[in-house]
Amino acid sequence: MKKSVSSYLPRSFPFKLLLGFALMVLVFIGAILVGAKSVSLADIWSALTGSGAANSDVTIIRELRLPRELGGLLVGSALGVSGAIMQGLTRNPLADPGLLGVTAGANAALAVVFAFAPAAGYFGVMTACFIGAAVGVLFVFGLLALRGKTLAPIRMVLAGAAVSALLSAAAEAISLEFKISKSVSMWTSGGLIGTTWSQLQAVSPIILAGLAAAVLLSRQLTILSLNESTAVGLGLNTGWIKLALYIVITLLAGAAVSLVGNLAFVGLMIPHLVRIFAGTDYRTVLPLSAIFGGTFMVLADTLGRMLNAPLETPVAAIVAVLGLPFFLFIVRKGGQSLS
Repeated sequence: MKKSVSSYLPRSFPFKLLLGFALMVLVFIGAILVGAKSVSLADIWSALTGSGAANSDVTIIRELRLPRELGGLLVGSALGVSGAIMQGLTRNPLADPGLLGVTAGANAALAVVFAFAPAAGYFGVMTACFIGAAVGVLFVFGLLALRGKTLAPIRMVLAGAAVSALLSAAAEAISLEFKISKSVSMWTSGGLIGTTWSQLQAVSPIILAGLAAAVLLSRQLTILSLNESTAVGLGLNTGWIKLALYIVITLLAGAAVSLVGNLAFVGLMIPHLVRIFAGTDYRTVLPLSAIFGGTFMVLADTLGRMLNAPLETPVAAIVAVLGLPFFLFIVRKGGQSLS
């Protein structure tokens, strides 16, 4: 008896996964090596293993570069996977969390916390970002439901743009009213500067749990991305699966914003690039989106550190310069995937 298309993974998938992981490791090590202060591979080994005598270079690696680049891996993975899930759920190649109100909602919640609970601490900020991300998603779908519209790609994008504009304006108004514009801008500029181990300890379990849940639901997402009536015919409880996946998106995007602020286009670009060589099966797309999303973020951060050293170019600017032409290219193709 023949196996169904969804019953096996391509034989080349382990090789692609290993290749992507190797590239990620090389980029990660290179990002730690370069900077205003040059360090050696021996210093990196000492910082990772705790062997050898501690010196200023080892301290720089342990306290500054390691948490920063690990944060880049986590954020890039979260945004890449959440963007892929969003595109699969909506069958909309233009979708990403930033275009559908998730990051704008998290930013608005961030402004509320800075204005009304400035002593909340990082855990309070992270919780607020999760709530704000969920509110952004609910606003988008609520707006569509209110108008009795279907989840057509162009309507999703327009509704997301409207909600994002509203929530961004609300965040700006709160910032001006309570004179916290500088604090909010510093947080939402999209940087990994100052990432600490305590922040990683708070956010990494949530991102890792979200990534694991996404991979577990990847087969169902593949079927949903093809045709919802087919998914129902195969016995999938589409309502609960969609709810679970939207919760995963909210957790991943909210955690990413709480760590580095607003980063548009990462969730749009990475899944498209991955589909070029991974196909449309989300059991391969999601793991590779996590790997290449993290690699891209570390590369973008490293580029921001090196372009105008010793000053830093905001990573949000680097991502926007790369992402906007890519977005316009997808629009020019008529919203078609690159796969």
